[in-house]
Amino acid sequence: MNDAMSLGVHRLWKDSLLRVMNPAPGMQLLDTAGGTGDISFRFLEFVRWQEAGRARRAARSLQTVSWQQIADVYRSRPTGDGARAVVCDINKEMLKVGKQRADDLGYHTGLSWVVGDAEELPFEDDSFDVYSIAFGIRNVTHIEQALQEAHRVLKPGGRFLCLEFSRISNPILSRLYDAYSFQLIPVLGEVIAGDWKSYQYLVESIRRFPDQEEFKALIEDAGFYKVQFQNLTAGVVAIHSGFKL
Repeated sequence: MNDAMSLGVHRLWKDSLLRVMNPAPGMQLLDTAGGTGDISFRFLEFVRWQEAGRARRAARSLQTVSWQQIADVYRSRPTGDGARAVVCDINKEMLKVGKQRADDLGYHTGLSWVVGDAEELPFEDDSFDVYSIAFGIRNVTHIEQALQEAHRVLKPGGRFLCLEFSRISNPILSRLYDAYSFQLIPVLGEVIAGDWKSYQYLVESIRRFPDQEEFKALIEDAGFYKVQFQNLTAGVVAIHSGFKL
């Protein structure tokens, strides 16, 4: 359904979030409202890609050794290098879907699944390097409380990242987007998922969510510094970022 509604662009938006995150070996990620695992899978793949590049560079430095020694370099590199993603979601069924996808895709290490509420996270203070939430904070009852919890569980120097539907500033594009959202998305929901009401709620919740500047102010009020945002697809979605000092 996400592919149908966004014409597949949601995958590019999530890739953009990972580029902004720039995962590194040893990083500890809390993927909140991430039940299907999309962000965590990308996180782990990004770290693996970095490690593979590091191994290739190490192999190239061994110009006078045997092929066996080069192969040993690849085999001995630590998979994940301590990087860990914790997927936290209040919906047990979504976590089941994510776990099955992880098994199907071969993600068996560096990944854990926890049932938890974004407004009352079941983690100790100062536990994670990065907190991400993609298309989830819009559905939280008390956004301010969720932001405070994000701040609490991040380590000093940790980063908050949010990918969420936002507001198009161009009035012409905004009218076109509204027509698409209110007239087509609920119809797609009914045809593809047999669920008009949920997708009507989706559209309405997007319109109720604070715009880019308003959400930026909420993040700052929660105690984050250097808060900024990046619009994607003319502001259909935005990535907000902030740091805990």
